[in-house]
Amino acid sequence: MFKRQVESTIPTAYGEFRILAYAEDDKDLTPHIALIKDPIDANSPVLLRIHSECLTGDLFGSQRCDCGPQLDKSLEMISEAGGILLYLRQEGRGIGIINKLRAYQLQDKGINTADANTHLGFKIDERSYEEALMMLNDLDVKKVRLLTNNPDKVKIFDHSTIKLVERLPSEITPVRANKRYLETKKHIMGHFLDLK
Repeated sequence: MFKRQVESTIPTAYGEFRILAYAEDDKDLTPHIALIKDPIDANSPVLLRIHSECLTGDLFGSQRCDCGPQLDKSLEMISEAGGILLYLRQEGRGIGIINKLRAYQLQDKGINTADANTHLGFKIDERSYEEALMMLNDLDVKKVRLLTNNPDKVKIFDHSTIKLVERLPSEITPVRANKRYLETKKHIMGHFLDLK
């Protein structure tokens, strides 16, 4: 059964966070992670970012996407106000790092990020957010202010006991390397982006 396996603390550039690992058992090498910046009040709307793993963007600073800057911006906001960052281990919109790099090869040939996934036999987005809701329930969160541009993340609260009070944009300034990627997210995937 998917549940909290361990809790500890980590000092970061954004301050000290509680860190919790969630998985079906303690042998799982890729558990989902909750980073919590106290104080949070379960009776008030909690600032929340649901962030899917992006090795290339989060760790190596790839500019093909906006993941790394969104993660940094979210941690900065959560460190100032208190809140929760859920780090879900669903690399490449749920297709894994190897297939994500295969999608990169197709993008290098001119195919956009959405069509690259379908060309490989996947849906545009293979992610699920059920575990995110389970983590929030475990943390006794009742209301959230969600940092996202993704309409799919907004919809997960429609049939949940957790109330979405507000959606906050998580936009970054486009650069040449990710302009087409962001345009695809806006026009094909329906993300809430201005792209000014």
